[in-house]
Amino acid sequence: MTDLSQELDKVCEELEQVEHKIQDLLDVQNKLLQKKVHLKHLIQDEARKNKSKDWGKSDFSWSKRLSELQSSVFGLNTFRPLQLQTMNATLSREDCILIMPTGGGKSLCFQLPALVSEGITLVVSPLVSLMEDQVMALERIKVQAVMLNASSSKEHMKYVHDNMVRAACPFKMLYVTPEKIAKSKRFMAKVERMYEAGLFARLVIDEVHCCSQWGHDFRPDYKFLGVMRRQFPGVPILGLTATATSNVLQDVKQILGIRGCLLFRASFNRKNLFYEVHTKPPGLKNSAAEIHKLINSRFTGQSGIIYCMTQKDTEEVAKELQLNGIKAFCYHAKMDASHRSKTHLRWINNDIQVVVATIAFGMGIDKPDVRFVIHHSISKSMENYYQESGRAGRDDGKAYCILYAGFSDISRQSTMVFTEQTGLEKLYGMVEYAYDMGRCRRTLIARHFGECWDSAQCDEMCDQCNPKSGSSSSSLKDVTEVCRDVITVLEKC
Repeated sequence: MTDLSQELDKVCEELEQVEHKIQDLLDVQNKLLQKKVHLKHLIQDEARKNKSKDWGKSDFSWSKRLSELQSSVFGLNTFRPLQLQTMNATLSREDCILIMPTGGGKSLCFQLPALVSEGITLVVSPLVSLMEDQVMALERIKVQAVMLNASSSKEHMKYVHDNMVRAACPFKMLYVTPEKIAKSKRFMAKVERMYEAGLFARLVIDEVHCCSQWGHDFRPDYKFLGVMRRQFPGVPILGLTATATSNVLQDVKQILGIRGCLLFRASFNRKNLFYEVHTKPPGLKNSAAEIHKLINSRFTGQSGIIYCMTQKDTEEVAKELQLNGIKAFCYHAKMDASHRSKTHLRWINNDIQVVVATIAFGMGIDKPDVRFVIHHSISKSMENYYQESGRAGRDDGKAYCILYAGFSDISRQSTMVFTEQTGLEKLYGMVEYAYDMGRCRRTLIARHFGECWDSAQCDEMCDQCNPKSGSSSSSLKDVTEVCRDVITVLEKC
């Protein structure tokens, strides 16, 4: 009788577990159905808006001038997908958001129109390194652009402020951080005067996903940009990003007051990038030695970036690589600004082979010949990883995106992101990418960004689809007994 009672209790317990699982599945089903309806509405809105006009035409009043400057200034003969559409839309003074992979040519979508337009294009950018990189690149092709940040001298600020309200202003683009708009009353007073003089051509918001708390790089000062539409009506807004889920997109539109804006969205896929994951050896010296061996065997003399989780990690990894004869310098936010700029410039000029950096380095970096991006530790989200790894291969040549994954780094990251609204959820998505043993890497990335993807299209450009890559050091192991021990410990606790 006792045995039967125990068996009944066991059956009841299993039934309860099944009921919990059914409820969990019903909850998931409900969320997916809601998301399906939401996405259908988005698709319908985009189709209605984008098809109302053929933005890819070349018969606008500015089309000839665009073509001339494209060739004479930027040395380009053709536009990449969605570049011409975005340029025509912003020159038509339409609000629009462009979602395009890193390296797809987003910067040209406002730099070229800025040269065609009367007045100044105000570009809001999240990082000083990004602004420096773009201003340096423009200076090399004899295009005048300026930037303002916390380290700008009083003389430079006066020069910029004075010229903002002049019809014969020598520069066409002004780069600022969001903090400048949110916290500098003096600067905003100059923008007001620039607007009143009819010289405010457009507002460009780079990395526009930073506006949203649902985004992976939320910046509180970005939310202040919502005031720009109310304060400067009629000034077209152009938002740019490489990554935005549907939730982030809707949040950004609401914050900026551009719900009815045009949306141009390119595919996430960059066919020249090879994705691979390696098991990270324990200990910083061991992992640095592994990276040194990898660079020497596959990337001798080639330019690359190594991303680390912390500032201390960048310094230690760079030191280890230097001791082994690799020209590697670290880059992080606590370094002196002039030292950071010098490192950046030396890397651009190939005097340095590798920059070992935190995420403070890289957004929008326009160095075409980066052949590898190595992640010394797992990123906090798929969005971060996609953007950071996307610094590779901007010249469309084959490049490698290599992630070193270790369980200790997952633990470290979780302590850093658990207070964020979706921090742990995003981290676990990145963990799935790193530890999925069978699916194409591109399939996992596509699913995250809501895009359908056939793994056959990968063309053996990831370690899961290419049996010859030999990069994956993972193996299957029966951990049943370990799991039983864990359950026993948890039950006793």
